[in-house]
Amino acid sequence: MIHSPRPRVLPLREGPTDRSEQKETRVEKWKHRIAQFVRFGLLEAWSCAFAVGIFIGLAASSVIPLPIPRYDALLVYGIVLTAIFWGLRLETGREVLAILGFHIVGLVFELFKVHMGSWSYPEDAWTKIGGVPLYSGFMYAAVGSYVVRAWKLFDLGLSGYRPLATGIVAALIYVNFLTHHWLPDARLLLAVAMVIVTWGGWVYFTVGKVRYRMPLALSFVLIGFFLWVAENISTLLGAWRYPHQINAWAMVHPSKFGAWALLVTVSFVLVAVWKHPRQVGAVADHSGGDPGDDATAARSDEPSEAARP
Repeated sequence: MIHSPRPRVLPLREGPTDRSEQKETRVEKWKHRIAQFVRFGLLEAWSCAFAVGIFIGLAASSVIPLPIPRYDALLVYGIVLTAIFWGLRLETGREVLAILGFHIVGLVFELFKVHMGSWSYPEDAWTKIGGVPLYSGFMYAAVGSYVVRAWKLFDLGLSGYRPLATGIVAALIYVNFLTHHWLPDARLLLAVAMVIVTWGGWVYFTVGKVRYRMPLALSFVLIGFFLWVAENISTLLGAWRYPHQINAWAMVHPSKFGAWALLVTVSFVLVAVWKHPRQVGAVADHSGGDPGDDATAARSDEPSEAARP
C-alpha cells in the first residue's frame, strides 16, 4: 500500500493587520502609562500644596523688604496660610488640628535640637523661644499636611500593617533622635527594625481608575529622599542653618536623607493613629485600568478581608 505523504502544517504568519494592531496596543499602553505618570505628579503636587506655600513664603521673605523681623513675618504668613486652607476647605477643621499637632511636636523637637547645637536660627526675631522661632513648627506642619492630604487624595489603604509593632519602633526612633547626644546612636538598628516590622506591609494608592501598591518601607525611603531635597532648598533660602552652613551655604549631608526617612515613619504612625482604625487597615477595592499595567497594580483578587468597608 502506498501512503501519500502527510501535508506539512506551516505556522501561521502574522499579517500586516496583526502587526499594526499589536503596535497600536503598545502605543496605547505607553500613552496610558504616561497619562498615569502625569496624574500621579499632579496628585503629588496637590498633596504638597501647603508645603509649596511655605516655600513661597521663605523665598519671598528672603528678597522682599519687611517691616518686621523675617521670622516673625513667616509666623504670621504661616497662620494666614493655614486659615486660607481651612477657609477654602482645602483642609477640614479636624485636619487643621492634626497639622497643629505636628506643629507642636516639631517645636518641642526644635527646642531640644537647637539647644544641643544641631542647627541654629541666626536671624533675630521677637517670637523666638530658646533660640527657636515659632514659625519653625510650620516646617513639620507642612510634612503633616502632606501625609494627611496624600492619604486623602490617593485614597491610601494598607495591608499587612502592624500598628503596635510599627508604633513602638517609631517611638524609639523619635527618642533616639534626642538621646543620641548622650547614648550610642541606634538609628541603623532601628532602621533595620522598621524594615522587619513593616516586612510584608503594602501601601495601596489610586491614580485615575487604577489601584497600585508598593512596599510600605519603600514609601518611607522615597518620601525621606524628597524631604532631604526640600531641606537643601530650605537651608538655601535661610530657613535655618547647620553648623557647616554658617559662613556659606553647602549641601546638607547625605546622612540626613536617612534621618528624614526615619522621621517620616514617626509622621506616618501619628497620622495612622489619627485615622479611624478601620481606615488604617483597609485596602480599597478598585477595578478598571489597563490590563497591561505594572504588576504592582492591585487587582480584584486582593483578599476580601482587606477591602475597605
